[in-house]
Amino acid sequence: MLTTLRVTVPLTILAALSAAAPAHAAELFGGVYKHAVHSPFSLEGGRERGFDLQLGFRGGRLFPRLGLQPYAFGAFNTAGDTSYAAAGLSWRLGKTLYVRPGLGLAIHDGSAGKFDDPSTIALGSRILFEPELGVGYQLNHRASFEAHWVHLSQATLFSRQNPGIDNVGARVNLRF
Repeated sequence: MLTTLRVTVPLTILAALSAAAPAHAAELFGGVYKHAVHSPFSLEGGRERGFDLQLGFRGGRLFPRLGLQPYAFGAFNTAGDTSYAAAGLSWRLGKTLYVRPGLGLAIHDGSAGKFDDPSTIALGSRILFEPELGVGYQLNHRASFEAHWVHLSQATLFSRQNPGIDNVGARVNLRF
């Protein structure tokens, strides 16, 4: 069932977003991230291992003046630790050199239980907030490159303890 969830949720989200967005402005993106890095935003950096392989889709602008774009992606952890799928909205600020903040929700296959097992990151909820931030460079009309940060957290809504996970990496975006 977990494998079905890992495949079905991202594909369903991608299909819904692609139907709502103009095809000429859509992008595919993919990247590699160091999983569970130490940062001021997470208490549990380093407890999980490996890298995350990320593959996603970004739709066309929902509100052209605001520049908000829907996105969805899946991230598979190479060490068998927490993998996740997320969907939300991002906002690209700038042309050649740009910043791309985003905010979404994620579903994960890690521990959603209480914070009593020191061998794992217990995130306290199956559904998490997923803020992200990218700094990118537009290589040409179709391709751009981003240094990127993704945070997963329940924001202390379901527990007073909120370990969170931060992933840092790089990704390539291809417009079609």
